[in-house]
Amino acid sequence: MKSFVEILLQFAQLLDGLSVPYMVVGSVASSLYGDSRATADVDIVADLQADKVSNLFAALREDFYVDEQAINRAVQSRRSFNAIHFDSLFKVDVYVLPAEAFDQQQMKRRRREKLFPDSAQEIYLASPEDTLLSKLRWHRRGGGASARQLTDVSGIIRIQGDRLDVAYLRAWADKLNVRDLLDKAFEDAR
Repeated sequence: MKSFVEILLQFAQLLDGLSVPYMVVGSVASSLYGDSRATADVDIVADLQADKVSNLFAALREDFYVDEQAINRAVQSRRSFNAIHFDSLFKVDVYVLPAEAFDQQQMKRRRREKLFPDSAQEIYLASPEDTLLSKLRWHRRGGGASARQLTDVSGIIRIQGDRLDVAYLRAWADKLNVRDLLDKAFEDAR
């Protein structure tokens, strides 16, 4: 059975092969930039266009349970669909890139990185700053119910430290209405 990492790399390779811009976000990105934690799925934001849906479906259907109509609906509504790996039941949630300025900026700032130093394949990850801001945004949108988001943010701040672009973080935190959460996270990290 394939590991979570092998499935992620396979999915990324399929998107690269179809020239679909993407970035890994969520707990996988925060684990790579901060404290590692277990996850039941992987979240990917993809700039998937309608003309790529049939090819993506054809590339996925051998190894993943995926619904072509669900992919089409996700592209039309800029929502999400999922693909479940047959053998492992590992789930990949694909969010079609929203038109919002922050989401577009994240895609521009994504980084091509190796998951492991000795890995041959690289994947696109959201930047540490954008991962942190997204976690704060999810925390706020969820009514503050998920402490996990703030734990991920603290890990990113602690591990990334001075490498974080604080001016960028503050500017976008103001625009996203999460500046209070950002300031508290930095204060708690001291």
